[in-house]
Amino acid sequence: MAPSKNPMNVSFLQELMTTVAEQGRALIPKGLIWGAESADITTLSRALISSRGEAAGVAIARQILELYKTLDIEERRAFFTFLGKEMQPDQSAVAAAAGTYLKAPDPLSLARLQKAIESPRQEFFRRLNLAPGATSGIVGMRRDLLAMGRGDAMLKLVDDDLKHLLYSWFNRGFLVLKRIDWQTPAAILEKIIAYEAVHRIESWDDLRRRLDSRDRRCFAYFHPALIDEPLIFVEVALTHEISDAIGPLLNEPPKGTAIEAPTTAVFYSISNCQEGLKGISFGNFLIKQVVEDLVRELPTLKTFVTLSPVPGFSRWLKSADGQASRNPLTDDEKAALSLLDRPRWQNKERATNVLETPLMALAASYFLTAKSPDGRPVDPVARFHLGNGARLERLNFLGDTSAKGLAQAHGVMVNYRYDLKEIEKNHEAYANQGAVAASRQVRGLLRAGDASKRTAEVGRQVLLALESARAVPARGEPPSKN
Repeated sequence: MAPSKNPMNVSFLQELMTTVAEQGRALIPKGLIWGAESADITTLSRALISSRGEAAGVAIARQILELYKTLDIEERRAFFTFLGKEMQPDQSAVAAAAGTYLKAPDPLSLARLQKAIESPRQEFFRRLNLAPGATSGIVGMRRDLLAMGRGDAMLKLVDDDLKHLLYSWFNRGFLVLKRIDWQTPAAILEKIIAYEAVHRIESWDDLRRRLDSRDRRCFAYFHPALIDEPLIFVEVALTHEISDAIGPLLNEPPKGTAIEAPTTAVFYSISNCQEGLKGISFGNFLIKQVVEDLVRELPTLKTFVTLSPVPGFSRWLKSADGQASRNPLTDDEKAALSLLDRPRWQNKERATNVLETPLMALAASYFLTAKSPDGRPVDPVARFHLGNGARLERLNFLGDTSAKGLAQAHGVMVNYRYDLKEIEKNHEAYANQGAVAASRQVRGLLRAGDASKRTAEVGRQVLLALESARAVPARGEPPSKN
């Protein structure tokens, strides 16, 4: 893949800003130069917000970023608290502007009111962003801020301002979509391995298989201010059918030739890379643009689906809402389920006989009837895809039998379908009425659960069968001692 010109331009600009920052140091009072006793981060921050000169401002911003790196966690908390408490709008100016607007509510008085109520913190971060490499440093600051937890009003004020600015700085218009393949620079490939958050990449060979151009694709968004740092990436499998389990996709050996006329693109992993950009969604743009690019490359593609985890299902099932659902499990089924959730367990047929109908009915209830306080689905992945206009296409029993998949969702996975003709309609219905677009097959699972006739005796028989199956070791493993 030919080197992009964009990093070269960004590098040139960063070198230019570094030169400006170095020359600007001569304009800073000696007491503010980093290392002087009085030049703590709060003093520098006040100097930055009051600075008139561009060069001096860049130099001070650089000093702040360098000093921030040396702070421990409590010192960073104190810094954010300072920003929250001291950098507030001038109350008298706000009151005066509000009074003027109430007397004469015209566009000019409204503009003055908006200027008066804007937090000085936003201007502080805008000026801080002038320093070389500042965007990455500010994203790191927000990562630290989020890690400090919720409940602190001052920290929330700072986070609200930072999030507002990052929304505009990371506007879709600034993002660049790049395909990731085996020719991508190693520095980026290493980060793809590190940032994979859904299905761990075990080795370089594993990564190479996921990037195999014969039947796989990987795309990532980048921002010009963060060189070689992916913001989000998606992994895609090209197939002839909708995949219902992740194991075969991840473990399938390389194909001898390129897949011929694939009809289905399966998005099996979407990973956000920057913790400091949490809450700033790129995934909706990513999926839609990747679909467009894939259709241009492979016109035979007609079906676009995800194979997604269900990270909150097990937790919900144990909650009061899950226990009170219309199809609660019997005690024996719960015992059988606990055996199923042990990664060494392998007898899918026996589990299907006793658990598939009630568990799928509960999963359908989880997606279709369980709601958060704002009236949206409780599952975060569902909120993301449904909000993008996807349809809940299919629930997959034992779709992920890894330790993580069993712990999070008792092995359940879900396909969301992006039907290009229905995306806008589904999105509008979800946004305006909270409606969940779901296939007839998924909705039928609720009725199947209601109609199933389960008895404790069947549960006990299968429980004994599962115990027997658990005693048989997997190939190459010693017998279990549990």
